[in-house]
Amino acid sequence: MPRDLRYVPPGSLVEATCRTIQGRYLLRPSPELNEIFYGVLGRALDHWEVGIVGFHCLSNHFHALLLPEDAEALARFMGFVEGNLSKEVGRLHDWKGPMWADRYHSVIASDEPEAQVARLEYLIGQGVKENLVRRPEDWPGPSSVPQLLHGGEIRGKWFDRTAEYEHRRELRRKGEDERIERTAHADEKVYKLSAPPCWEKFSNLERQRRAGELARRREAAGRRRRERTGKPVLGVKRILRVDPHDRPQSFRQTPRPRFHAIEPALRAGLEKAYRRFVDDYRTAAADLLAGRRPNFPAHSFPRPMPFRRGRIAERARGPDP
Repeated sequence: MPRDLRYVPPGSLVEATCRTIQGRYLLRPSPELNEIFYGVLGRALDHWEVGIVGFHCLSNHFHALLLPEDAEALARFMGFVEGNLSKEVGRLHDWKGPMWADRYHSVIASDEPEAQVARLEYLIGQGVKENLVRRPEDWPGPSSVPQLLHGGEIRGKWFDRTAEYEHRRELRRKGEDERIERTAHADEKVYKLSAPPCWEKFSNLERQRRAGELARRREAAGRRRRERTGKPVLGVKRILRVDPHDRPQSFRQTPRPRFHAIEPALRAGLEKAYRRFVDDYRTAAADLLAGRRPNFPAHSFPRPMPFRRGRIAERARGPDP
């Protein structure tokens, strides 16, 4: 099944999801993994205009609620996050080969407050929904729940591997011991969450109170589910003992909608706008292939042109007189 075109209308709240290959527990919580995850997000914010409303990283996937400037900003941001997490986690867990099952998946939430709050509640409930912990705050891995509930900054470390390589190279040239401190070339990244569009008018304390209500609701739902099924919580100690190279025997993936919306009429309108966008995009792509000047729709993210021999020489020569 082909992927949808990358479509992000201005001001959209986007839910992005990334899953590890074969569902392996490569994102298992640890102090090192946590600071890496926070640091990579912070470094990505240095480069692209993307607001982070919230995120939650379980052992084999993570969700993030984002406010990208456009489709290209989202693609660049997520490409940077996935690429650098893959390198750092591979180094941390001695994992060779690809880390992600495929490219990130994104779903746009409508501007309905109910739809946006529902996505935030879903994100806060990660870990509790899977019966891993009793409360959202108990999850030991990377999560924005503490900041959503209590405010404050997120802190992580970005490891400058280029500077580290040059340092080792210089030590090797001098014949000295190449061992250096793990954090010798680490920069601290500090940042804050952005407010969900539906909560922008509220004060920080009011946002924290509302987020707290969502957390308690998820906690109560988890408790009722355990009472009904009799299945105990896995617990933090067992979560931390999991081998990162292990994978679940099976895991269920539900169909992913193109939009999160409450009102059927609004969902239908969003689908119609997307189909119109696709028609305009395909028309522009056909013009491009035919050698005509394309007119891609606003806020689209056209694929890069394929390489052709002679193009560099044509650019150097300039336009014909």
